[in-house]
Order: sequence, then C-alpha cells, then structure tokens
Amino acid sequence: MKTMAEELFKEFREHSVSEFFRKNAAMLGYTGKIRSLTTIIHEGVTNAIDAAEDSGVLPKIFVTIKRVNEGPEHFRVVVEDNASGIPEGFISNVFGKMLAGTKLHRHMQSRGQQGIGVSGSVMFGQITSGRPATVTTSTGNGEIVRANVMIDVDRNEGKVTNVEKFKGKWRGTRVEVEVKDVTYMRSRYGPFNYLRMTAIANPHVHITFAEPDGTLTILEPATDEVPERPKPMPLHPWGIMSDDLLVLAKRTKGRTVASFLATELSRVSKRKAEEVVKLSGVDENKKPAELTWEEAERIVSAFKQVKLMAPPTAGLRPIGAADIENGLRQILKPEFTYAVTRPPKVYRGGLPFIVEAGVAYGGNAGKSVEGKGEEVGAEAGMELIRFANRAPLIFDQGGCAITSAARSTDWRRYGVDISTAPLTLFVNVVSAYVPYTSAGKQSIAEEPEVFNEIRSAIMDAARELRRFLYRKIRVKEQQERAGVFEQYLPVIARKAASLAGAKEPDIKPLLKKVAGVESGKES
Repeated sequence: MKTMAEELFKEFREHSVSEFFRKNAAMLGYTGKIRSLTTIIHEGVTNAIDAAEDSGVLPKIFVTIKRVNEGPEHFRVVVEDNASGIPEGFISNVFGKMLAGTKLHRHMQSRGQQGIGVSGSVMFGQITSGRPATVTTSTGNGEIVRANVMIDVDRNEGKVTNVEKFKGKWRGTRVEVEVKDVTYMRSRYGPFNYLRMTAIANPHVHITFAEPDGTLTILEPATDEVPERPKPMPLHPWGIMSDDLLVLAKRTKGRTVASFLATELSRVSKRKAEEVVKLSGVDENKKPAELTWEEAERIVSAFKQVKLMAPPTAGLRPIGAADIENGLRQILKPEFTYAVTRPPKVYRGGLPFIVEAGVAYGGNAGKSVEGKGEEVGAEAGMELIRFANRAPLIFDQGGCAITSAARSTDWRRYGVDISTAPLTLFVNVVSAYVPYTSAGKQSIAEEPEVFNEIRSAIMDAARELRRFLYRKIRVKEQQERAGVFEQYLPVIARKAASLAGAKEPDIKPLLKKVAGVESGKES
C-alpha cells in the first residue's frame, strides 16, 4: 500500500522555463487586450533599437499592425529594423528559447536584459493564434533567410520550419507575429503612445508606424548621432554578495583566488586583492572554483575593511540633457523645455546608476495630448512618462519609484497645479542593473538611493520650470499695464488739450516709449 506522500508525489515533474511562462504570461506583461499588444511592440522595438545601435547605425524601425480578416481581435504585428541581422544558426535560439541572448551575462546597460522578450512574443502569438512567427533576416552577405519559428514549450527549444533563402542586398531583421484576443486603441497604454514615448527618449531613431486602419505616422529623428555603445561593467565589491562571488569563481580564467578577484571585479588591483585574501584568511593560491560558501562570505566581509575607489560609471550611457530637450521639442512642440542629467550614484552599496529628468510645458505637453479616436491621456493635467535605459515604462505605474517620487514632490512650490497644467514630466533611470519589480520590466523598485535621486532630479527640473512660469506671469502683467496706457493715454491727452484750448498732441511716440520701457523690464 502506497503512503500518502507517495500518492501526492506521483504528479511531481520538472517544468521548462517556456512552460512556466506559458502558464504565467502575465509576468511578462501579457495581461489585458491592450497591454498584450503593446508588450509585443515593446519587445520588438527595444530589440531592434539595441541591435541597430550595436551595429553602429542610426535605427530605422518600421512597425505595422494589420487586422486579420478572421476576427476583430485578430492582428498581425510586424517589426522591422536595419540592424546587423541574425545568422541563420541563431534564429531558433533568439526567437524560440527563453533566457537565451547576448545581454544578461554581459553586465552592461541595455533596454532588454533577461533574454525573454522577443521569444515571449513568439510564445504569446503561438498560444493565442496557434501559428508560428515568421522571421526574415539578412546579415548583409547577399542572402536573405525567411523561416517560421515556434517554441517547443516542454523542451524550451525553438523549432524552425519552412526555411526559404533568396538573394538580396537588404540587411536587418523583420519579425511577424500573429496574435488573437488583443485590442488596438490609441490610448495611453496603446502602441501609438508607446512609440511616441520611444521617440522622445530616443531622438536618434526614425520610426514609421502603420495603424490597422492604414493611418501612417512618421516620427522623424531630432539628431543624427548614434549614441556611444555602453561598455560592460564588472561588479564592484561594494555591491557583491557571496553567491555572486561563487558564480564568478566558476567562470573565471584566473588561476588563484587573488588573480580571480583582481580580474573579475572592478576597482580591485592586484595589491588590493592580496590584501583582501590575507584579511579573509583564505589561501591566496587556492583555485577559485574550489571556494566554499564560508570562504566567499569572509572575502565579502574583508572587502568592507579595505579602501577602494568608487564603482566606475564610464560604462553608463545616459541620453543627455540636450537630447532629452530635442526629443521633447520634436514630439511635443512645447513653449518651454528643460532637462537635467544628474551625476552618477550607487545603490545597494555598489551598483551604479544615473537619473535624468526633463519637463515640457505648453504646446502638446500634458495628458490632454489628442490621439485618434480618443485621447492619449484621458484627462487634462501633468503627464508622467517613465523610462529605464531609454525604454518606455507604460504599465504598472502605481508601484514604481518614479511615480512615488513625482507624487511626493510639492508642485505648488513651483507654481504648478498638476491637475490642470499642460505639463509633461520625463524621468529616465540608467543602469546596467535596473532594479525592476518583475520580469515584465515595467516598474522600478523603490530602492532608497534610487528614489531619492529621482526626486532630486525632478526638483532640479521643476525649479527651472518655476523660473519660466514666473517670467511668463511678469510678461503678462507688463502687457496688461501697457494695455492700460494704450487705452487711457489717448483719452487723457484729448481731454487735456480740450481743457487747455490747445491742439491734441501726437502721443504715438510716447506709447512706443512706454512699450519699450515695458519690453526693457522684461529683458
């Protein structure tokens, strides 16, 4: 007779990563009909821009959403880029395997990080429409490859079928995903607003967007400079844990613990490594792969006892205040714009990050920006647009450190009523280790250092906005005073001349002089 435990564990089995995310697609952002469609666009566009920048070319992104005749909630999504293309042998892994990619292991700033995004889109299309994704790509070698890709969920493997090859001079990648049970709307959470936000934070990107009804929108770039590529950023001892150290130790080419620490960690010289090993009591000639957990803990503790240079930030690539302003002007056409890029800081002891903030006032800024069919923002007032490494964060706004920092700011001090002001607030967090709250990468955790730095950046931008608004008020007051003179001086001159029995004087030069004085006060 079987025991209860044996009966309970009859159904025990392992699950692949793909199977887990198939059953928990909401963790990747596939929840809700509008959000799911926007998530597919997000994954395709972020990959496309990263790939183009890595290739050293100005990104040209083409996005098309077409209705499929089989139903009103059935679409074909196409994202095409002009990047380096994908070698044929990597197609199955790039589009059909979860947690496979070029980013996660490199410790460098990028829009995507986990190697889940585009394969997640393929999976979502597969489970809603039952159809494969179609990938067309060329590395510029004169041969174009087109293939269908599906995911073997049980094995977490890509299955490539119907491979076609033909000649052509084109270079890049085109991904087509057919998806059901999604809705297209020009709402704050829809693809149109996502691409609009992408254009603001990436003023070097050219975006062409074709909507389901055939409407074509072209978002022109505001600059023709390709951003400098981010550089890999090794972990700094101040932000490392014992487990991190053991993982690095298994992969290192260093032959001893001391050489391992000096080569794999940033700001650790050979002399500092030897000092740490001595303090920890670990044999300096021991092979790194043989380190125990207790020894790793002693090494981490020893690092806290030695003086080290602050973590390097040269690998971070912020947008830059000038380009943020260019992006805001290009898309929003505001009366006033200002942006600031704060100096680098660290959180959790040694993970570097940079915060950027910008404001745009007037013009098309604010929540009342009109879209097609309905407004991009449902109500008037301040619009908050959030970014991480230039990628828009459309969803999960309520649980984000950026939102909390914006809400905690006393906007009345800056002369702003955020319920009615035509104001757009822009915030971008830059890091190789963005502390996302989930695999969906739509919200930033409230790490104290990150929260405080976001708040400081917002206040920097708000102070400049206050100066602009006060100048605007003064100009209005001066114009009103000048209007009083223009209205009453001619009457006074006419009455005075009548009483004196004299000819009415020409007061036009005087009015010009008054206007000039008012103008001089303004400047």
